[in-house]
Parts: sequence; structure tokens; C-alpha cells
Amino acid sequence: MNPFLPVSKEEMVERGWYWYDFLIITGDAYVDHPTFGPAIISRVLEAEGYRVAVLAQPDWHSADAFAAMGRPRLGVMLSAGNIDSMVAHYTAAKKCRHDDAYSPGNRAGLRPDRATIVYSNRVREAFGDIPLIIGGLEASLRRYAHYDYWDDKVRRSILVDSQADLLTYGMGERATREIARRLAKKEPVSSITDVKGTCFLAKSPEECVYPKVEVASYEEVFRDKRAYAKANQVEYDEHDPIRGRAIVQRHGDHYVIANPPAMPLNTAELDAVAELPYVREPHPMYDSMGGVPAIEEVRFSVAHNRGCFGACNFCSLAFHQGRMITSRSHESVIREVELLTHHPGFKGYIHDVGGPTANFRHPSCAKQLQHGLCKNRACLAPTPCPNLDADHSDYLKLLRELRAIPGIKKIFIRSGIRFDYMLEDKNGEFFAELVKYHVSGQLKVAPEHCVNGVLDYMGKPHIQVYEKFKQKYDRLNQKYGKEQYVVPYLMSSHPGCTLQDAVKLAEWLNKTGRQPEQVQDFYPTPGTLSTCMYYTGLDPRTMEPVYVPTDPHDKAMQRALMQWKRPDKRPLVLEALRRAGREDLIGYGKECLLRPAPGTPAHTPNTRKEGKKSGGKPKLKQAGLRGEHNDTPKRRKAGWAKPKPKKNARPGKRG
Repeated sequence: MNPFLPVSKEEMVERGWYWYDFLIITGDAYVDHPTFGPAIISRVLEAEGYRVAVLAQPDWHSADAFAAMGRPRLGVMLSAGNIDSMVAHYTAAKKCRHDDAYSPGNRAGLRPDRATIVYSNRVREAFGDIPLIIGGLEASLRRYAHYDYWDDKVRRSILVDSQADLLTYGMGERATREIARRLAKKEPVSSITDVKGTCFLAKSPEECVYPKVEVASYEEVFRDKRAYAKANQVEYDEHDPIRGRAIVQRHGDHYVIANPPAMPLNTAELDAVAELPYVREPHPMYDSMGGVPAIEEVRFSVAHNRGCFGACNFCSLAFHQGRMITSRSHESVIREVELLTHHPGFKGYIHDVGGPTANFRHPSCAKQLQHGLCKNRACLAPTPCPNLDADHSDYLKLLRELRAIPGIKKIFIRSGIRFDYMLEDKNGEFFAELVKYHVSGQLKVAPEHCVNGVLDYMGKPHIQVYEKFKQKYDRLNQKYGKEQYVVPYLMSSHPGCTLQDAVKLAEWLNKTGRQPEQVQDFYPTPGTLSTCMYYTGLDPRTMEPVYVPTDPHDKAMQRALMQWKRPDKRPLVLEALRRAGREDLIGYGKECLLRPAPGTPAHTPNTRKEGKKSGGKPKLKQAGLRGEHNDTPKRRKAGWAKPKPKKNARPGKRG
């Protein structure tokens, strides 16, 4: 029997099935691996004894593909896939992507824009009033009225637009089991309104059975940006499984009711989900199409935790998985790694033992286990909370056990490392062993910017923390004779980042001798606090105004400044420096970003004004118009004067 779940009527017949319980629809290719949400949900339902079929990337132009396997007995559950379908299709500049790692052959265009809504409409065409449950990241982040970057307007809850019966948000195993159990008992889907981690449409707020708070209606947040910002902050604050309340938001004559978040799975439950009988490969129907590229990053990786209390304002994790950490047992992770060593393609390297943030193995403090996470306090930024429990001992023990497994040559850590959390751990053993054993030549971390004001809007630690980390990292590499580097992730055009701030970032990169090969523009994804800032021009935490770069040309200049050495970026960088009043960075000093164009004067810090100080010596002439008297090696070294061209030097060549 095919170890994959059936993807066609023929495969169901091979199993002797002439009916089935649930149809799982996904906007991704069918990859039966525990890093793919639809694969997890389908295996969870299978483990509960249900018959499950998978419909991956169906042709959405008609209902035929949706009806091809027949009507499921209990219901349809659908997801746009591992990422929002609009993010899958468009760059931050709203240009169409030419590839899709979650599709066979890296081919773009195999799922529709707004896939959850489109698929839901086709399900209704195929099966009428069948119970329809939507989930996954797209549904989770769009569960309330939300700003949509691509339409540049506030859209209704995706539950309203899809006309689904229920929406599951966050990590959906608990909610999915409960919904399936009650549907199997013939309970009408319209009465399943009390499951935590779900949203439903109601005619009255009184249909909510939990303590609740009502936020501004869709109509209010559509026309009033202050109302939008206040609602967004409440939605963020209440996303806590212990103290969180239900949230009610009116949409016309109905109300979207989001029940409180479900409790995260405990260790035993997380182990059980991780060890379901995944094939851990794409379905073989994609072999002739070039396979599914997304598997390459995760085939030999292990997820040991869920949740993230890092709380970066631009990241959707806090609004999806939540800030509470849960982790798998050592025994479960060891069994998975041992299983990987028997894979025919395994060469001895585990690419990652991580998760949303690799070095979080337990809750940030003991207090939250009883009271939930603090509503108005982040655990790490701008400074670490005094109650923070920065302890890597359990993670370190796990890594040591994994290194000892026969057949293992190297265990890498490639998912996010919170360097500020590492520095709070006064025991330096983890940092030392990270450098000695777990870096694959480059360690990727995310300072994101160098201007502390911008970092405050991002919810990131100040740059001095990163610089302290970098110094310690370099010392440890020197101590252990390693030639390993830090690759900093940086972001341009985040709310609060002015053109002057972007110039400071370029100066900082120049000073540190780095220029990133890739630059990430801020991408306003639904639901995040940073997206709220982008749309409203307000910081929802304080309701104070915040500068937002929205003009595409201004954003292009900020991006170009981070790659100032590229010849194709020179016109934009030149314009940015002039607009920012920083023409002093056009010259020959080592602090300068651009060399002057041939035949034009350079600008240097001490040559902006002509004339003499009272009683002093005349100022130096502008470099490039210098006299013989100020052309000295000392002055050239200091960047005051333009050096004479070398013999046979190519005109205009950058030094």
C-alpha cells in the first residue's frame, strides 16, 4: 500500500475505500513531512481513526477537481499552505515571483491569489453545505478585519469572505481533533462554537461562551486608522492561552467571534505529533516534474520546539504560534535523528535542530505558566526582563546527545538564534559549543538595523547588544581556531526608519566591513504590529505617530544604501546621500560610501565651508582642486586629498 495518504479516487480504491471522512485541501504540493501544516493535520486525523484524502494544488478554475474524489462523509478542511498565498506570489515591491519552492519544479502560479477564499468557493460549488473548516497561516493571520498590502485597504475577516463554517488559528491539532470528534457524533457544525483556537460567525455577541472583549467593527477600522490601531493592539494582547479573552468584532449584521487561543501541546503530545508515520518526502507524482524544492531545507532537519517569545513586531509568529514555548523530549528528538541516519540520502549531517527560534527550550519565566505572558512587556527587547530564565543547559544536553549518535558527523543550527538571549546566559558553555560544533561556516543572526530608535519600532535589542555578541563570537572562533563568520540579517524601510537612518545603517555596514548580498525590504504581512504601523502611521503600543516610508522610490533608495558598492545602485545612493544632506560621504576617505564621478569635486567633512577662522590658518582646499602644498601622504591617508592616479590605472575604477 502507498505510504502516502490517497490523492485520487484510484488510490482510495487501492485501499479498499469507497467512502472517506475528511478531504484535506492545500495550496502547497503534497509533502508528507512534519514541517508542512496540512501533512500534520492529515496525519493527526488519521491517527484518530478517520479516513483522510489529500487534494494538493487543485485546478481552481472549476469545481471538477474538488469533487473528483467524491463527497467526504464528515467535512472539508483547507489551507492555503505553509505561507500566505499573496506572499507566495508577490515580492515586497508587489512584483510577481517567478518561482515557488512549495510547488513541483519550483513552478509559480499553481495556486490562486487568496487561495483560502477561492478554494472555499469551489468547495461550496462541489459539495454545497458540507462542514467547511479553514486553517493554516493565511487564515490565522487574517481572522480579524486586517490591512491588506496588495489591495492597500482594510479587508474583512477571511472567515466572512470565505463563508467557511469555522476557522482554526494557531497550531490546530487540539481544535481539529475536537471538531472532528463532534462532527463524527453528528453534531451540526453550526453548534460547534466553543472550541478554543477557533473563530465562528454569530448573529449576536452573546453566542460567545467565554469572557470577551469587543473591538471596533470592520466598518470602523476601515474608515478610522486610530480605531484600527487600537483594535490591532487588543488582538495582539489577548493572544495568550492562559489569560486571553475571546474577541468579538462586528462585520455588518454578523459578528466574528474568536475564542481564546488553545493551550499549546505539552511535551508528550508534541512528541506524538512529531512521530506520526510521515513519509518525510514529496509525493512521487512530482518526481517527473522536478520534485518539490522546499523539502531540501528540511529533509534532514528536526524541529524541537514551538512558539517564540522574541516578539519581533514584524514577525507573524507571535500572532500564530504564540509566545509560549513548548518543546519535545530528548528521547523523541533522538529517535527522529536516528531514523534520519537510515535515509538513503543521508551523509552524516543534520542541517538543523531548531524551530521558530532554535535556542528556546522552555518558557521565558516560571510566572507565565500560571499567569500567561505579560500584556505590556516583551521578554527580551528593548532590554531583557528581570524575570527572564536564560538557561541553555537542556538544549546543550540535547545537542551533546545527538552528536553521540552513530553515523552523525555534524549537527548544524541554522534556524534563528537569539543572540541577546545567549548573552543573558552567564554560563558560556552553550556559546562555546555552538562555535566549536554547530556552525556551518556562517552563523545567521538578525540584528535587523543599527539605529536604536528603529530597533525599538521593530521590537529588537539595541545594536550594542549585537556588537557585544559579535565580539564574543570572534574571540571564541579565534580561541578554537575556527574561520567562521556572522551573516547579519538586515531590513530596510521598516516603519520608523527615515532616509537618514538608512544612511547610518550604510555607514555602520561600511565601518564593519560588510555589505549584504541580499536585502529584505519590510513586507507588511497581515496582523503584525509593524504592518499596523505601516498602514496607520501610529505605533499601536503608544498611539504615537511614526514615520513610514511608503513611496516606492524612497524605499528603493533605502534598499540601495545597504548595497552601496553595486554599480547599478550608484544613482540611487547618490540621490539618497544628497537628499539626506550627507554629501560628506562622497569622497576618498575610508568612511565615504561613494567615490566622486570623474571630473567632479569630492566632498569631505572639513571642506564644506571656504574661508579662514579668525586668527587661524586657511582651510584646506577641496579635494580634487588641491594645491601641491596640501598633497602629502599623511593627508592622503586621512582622506583629505585625492591621491595621484597610478600609472596605467583604469579611469573611474573604484578603490
